[in-house]
Amino acid sequence: MKKPTLHLGLYAVLIYSLMLSGCGMQSIPTALNEVEAAWSEVLNQYKRRSDLIPNLVNIVKGSAAHEKETLTAVIEARAQATQTQISADQLTPETMSKFSQAQSGLSSALSRLMVVVERYPDLKANQNFRDLQVQLEGTENRITVARNRYIQSIKEFNNLVTVPPTSWYNAIFLNHEKKPQFTVENEAAIKQAPQIDF
Repeated sequence: MKKPTLHLGLYAVLIYSLMLSGCGMQSIPTALNEVEAAWSEVLNQYKRRSDLIPNLVNIVKGSAAHEKETLTAVIEARAQATQTQISADQLTPETMSKFSQAQSGLSSALSRLMVVVERYPDLKANQNFRDLQVQLEGTENRITVARNRYIQSIKEFNNLVTVPPTSWYNAIFLNHEKKPQFTVENEAAIKQAPQIDF
């Protein structure tokens, strides 16, 4: 009479193990790691853009020193953007909005700087300026790619924590909340790459 009980217990453990293995035990932490990695790449590309700006400003300053207001606006926007850093575990709609606004301010200031550059043919012909322009353009493309990877990783993570059966495991054991996504508003605000058409 003890054998059926043993088999039932063994079956219960086996079924429970199979349920856990497919219900988020590994997939949710893995997806969270992907979100963190994708967000780090977004920050890395924005930092790359920010690092190019002092050189760009110095070259423009040499040829268009009296455009002080525009140059100051770029420097201030860069300072604001570099101060607004959030880690993947701090992503909330509020912090994402703050980050997006800072990056939007920098994009806007860079756009104004490029309009100023149009008035200086010697500056547009400067090889150093052209090199920086190409690097900046490439960086804007990298930002777009990094943002798209982040968007995809957030979608996958959010699906795991909200769609059964992995959401059940999340609710019982992990209790992760959905991560904020780039919204249409902040995508539109920061996606405007500076106009650098020469």
